[in-house]
Amino acid sequence: MKATQRDFGGIAARAAAQCRIFFFCGQDEAGASAAAGKILSQMADPGERMDMSGGELRRDPVKLGDEARSESLFGGARHIYVRAQGDEAHDALKVLIGNYDAGEADGACPVLVVATSATDKSRSAKLLAGRDDALVAMFYPPDLRSVTGDVRMMADAAGLRLNGDLAEQIARASGLDVRLAQSEVTKLALYLNASPQSPRSATVEALQEVGAKTEEDGFMPLVNAVLSGETAKLSGELKRMREIGLNGVGVLLALERRAAQLASLAAKLGPGGNVQALLESEQKARRIFWRDKGDLITQLRAWNGRKLDRLVQRLMETHRAMLADSQAGDLLLAQALAEITRAAAPRR
Repeated sequence: MKATQRDFGGIAARAAAQCRIFFFCGQDEAGASAAAGKILSQMADPGERMDMSGGELRRDPVKLGDEARSESLFGGARHIYVRAQGDEAHDALKVLIGNYDAGEADGACPVLVVATSATDKSRSAKLLAGRDDALVAMFYPPDLRSVTGDVRMMADAAGLRLNGDLAEQIARASGLDVRLAQSEVTKLALYLNASPQSPRSATVEALQEVGAKTEEDGFMPLVNAVLSGETAKLSGELKRMREIGLNGVGVLLALERRAAQLASLAAKLGPGGNVQALLESEQKARRIFWRDKGDLITQLRAWNGRKLDRLVQRLMETHRAMLADSQAGDLLLAQALAEITRAAAPRR
């Protein structure tokens, strides 16, 4: 079974009931992770969660099948959540489906894999796509219009009457991260005591009251300073990050989303393309916000070709390192941000 973000919502419930393996891939890590969460919410009893990494499975491909067949610590339901990069989990998934096909995995728990930088053409996706007991879902980098639409659907489900301008404001303030947008919608619904049975109209004032960050005091000033190579601004932005309590993983996710956006724009631009003309076209199509245009021009000129590939790789490495060692997360992030800022800075 295959899906993209366009049709995932329509098949999520059926996939949750029918499938045993879920492979979420594409450049939109936030969308893929949100989809994994939606699948779990559709399961009758997802039970205890066991986290595994792609690197762990690459070193020991048999481990996934063994863990899927083992019982929960307390004897109840369980599921396995794997965070991988590319095809790290391929061999482990191959062993697992071999167990299924041999009839040796009856009662095995569901396995959900979020594979950053993999695509639906990867070896892992091809291994699973033709199976009735597996779902491969591909998530492309989000744009302002699509996330605004997602916010309005979230609001409808929560009993919030939300106009287009306010939905767009939430989408921008969340850095196009559907998980953060969902959090803002949930807070707003709670504040207004809204529910599907008792809908309430949302206002700008209510959104400000629940503390939704705008792009001016959120992630984007730091993201733009780093990816634009503004070394003089970095120390001030790191200080601001600490003072207002920006989540380090959230900062990294915002950087990953902008890097994915740059990769998508660079592919459209091609060799020798006109950056200004491209971004004017993207703005007219409402795929980028007008305030981002100047930063995107600078960043497209700073990051291209192999340099952009190395940026994506560095962000992925930092993400894995922060997940593996949360105690040193802030230091790991600061080191990575300094390195990336220097790489983007104009050569003198």
